[in-house]
Amino acid sequence: MIENKSKKLGWINGHWGLFKDLKVPINDRGLNFADGIFETILILNGIPQLLEEHLNRWEKSASILEMNSPPSKKWILSLIEDGINRAQLKNINGVIRINWTRGESEQRGIDISKTSLHSFWLEIDSFQPNFESISTIISQTERRNSFSRLSSCKTLSYNQGIQARIEAKNLGFNDALLLNNQGEICCATTANILVKRENNWLTPPSNSGCLPGIMRQRGIELNIIKEALIEATPQDNDEWFLINSLSCRPIQKINKKELKISTNPKEFWLSLLKI
Repeated sequence: MIENKSKKLGWINGHWGLFKDLKVPINDRGLNFADGIFETILILNGIPQLLEEHLNRWEKSASILEMNSPPSKKWILSLIEDGINRAQLKNINGVIRINWTRGESEQRGIDISKTSLHSFWLEIDSFQPNFESISTIISQTERRNSFSRLSSCKTLSYNQGIQARIEAKNLGFNDALLLNNQGEICCATTANILVKRENNWLTPPSNSGCLPGIMRQRGIELNIIKEALIEATPQDNDEWFLINSLSCRPIQKINKKELKISTNPKEFWLSLLKI
């Protein structure tokens, strides 16, 4: 058992080890083409949160992208429980990332080999959810493609989000909000957008090109959050938030527009979990 809980622990090809000691083959399509999917799962006091929802989305993404089915839920659950014990996260918070790629490629180019074996690996580490306020811009260089099947899947490719984040940082902001190819507000670089307006919680619709986030979907299922077209310019008295499985961060500024913050983001975020 790993004695130091601060060490980052991973599993690949039947072996547990530290991040620095584990390797992915250089011809893995996940490495070469970002041809893969992943899920990031929060651990609160040793318990994976919304695991069933994450695994359902993982399987759906694999189907949409015509990948092989990922490992079974039963096997994944057993591995996660083992990882939590090894990383000594029974009584503290952490994060798990599960990865599924189209595996090693025996040929050059993007064409898919029918005989290639898919690859899986898992990462686990300690982590604390984030509820700090942030400043944002609306990206002028990157837009989400609402027509692409990739927009509905949590793929390994985060290049667009990285570029939008760089754009924001260069202008002195924390993060960027993205429009879609119709010019409608869509999402942020790594999170869904929520707007609290006149005591109603709103989020851009699924067909906007936003990733169908787990926390976003929980709010919809609980009848707390409603889908709606949201204009890029906030209304007076709006409260805007960025939410995902690891955080709920109030937006204090969009471009030059200052926003109010009165809702407790942690309290709202926890209300969406099954605890």
